[in-house]
Amino acid sequence: MITPEHQAALDRIASALERISPPAPPPVDLEAHPAYRWDGKALGVVQDFRPLDYTLLAGIDAQKEACLENTRRLAAGHAAHDVLLWGARGTGKSSTVAACVGHVQRTGGNLALVEVATDDLRSLATLFALLRETERPAIVYIDDLGFDENFGGDARALRSMLQGGAAARRGTVRLYATSNRRHIVPRHLSEQDDPINPRDAVDDRMALSDRFGLSLGFHALDQDAYVAIVQRYADAHGLMVDAKEAIQWATQRGSRSGRIAWQYVVELAGRAGKTLD
Repeated sequence: MITPEHQAALDRIASALERISPPAPPPVDLEAHPAYRWDGKALGVVQDFRPLDYTLLAGIDAQKEACLENTRRLAAGHAAHDVLLWGARGTGKSSTVAACVGHVQRTGGNLALVEVATDDLRSLATLFALLRETERPAIVYIDDLGFDENFGGDARALRSMLQGGAAARRGTVRLYATSNRRHIVPRHLSEQDDPINPRDAVDDRMALSDRFGLSLGFHALDQDAYVAIVQRYADAHGLMVDAKEAIQWATQRGSRSGRIAWQYVVELAGRAGKTLD
């Protein structure tokens, strides 16, 4: 017979075990939210998904239109590509992905964005298995994808999943990734001559980027394009722009990009005592 003292001790032990190893969180509703985050073990809901308005993206018209068209096809249940968005930092790669998803959702498309917030890409097999539980189309999004020249297990696992194995994912789950490199892995001039690093090894690494059916390049902006982006952002928020000051702002930071343009507009809004949504 368990005495009250023994029962109290058991309760304390059970509570301690729960603190050490808490129960798994309940599964999220894959139909209910616009965006989710995968941490390598579980899916969570992105509570405040507010992407940039698609119409505000300037200087990258061809890239954003191609990304939007592919995203629309996916939401409609039609054949769609995996997408690699590559190029200079701050040129709008991540903003393009979020803006296209947000635009499709606002115009009636039933589409989910799943951001991968882990470096363990081998966990994607588990994520794809979870996404098989819903018919809702989904974009699995990896930001700042890149591998060193060792091309380890994560890269090979990703390439295998991109190859289209029947057990890996549904046809309405596509992978969107951004990278600073066109071929995702770094390349060296020595590859051309080094007998220890033959051409087939180079092809093995480059084959990862070839798995993406749609590759969109984002390049450094010229001065006119940069000022046009600043002007579009400023007009949307009722701010006055001094083009010379905007150029000086970029010069001081050593870069002209959509990110730098937005930072200048934030400065303008702060001076004017305004907030930016």
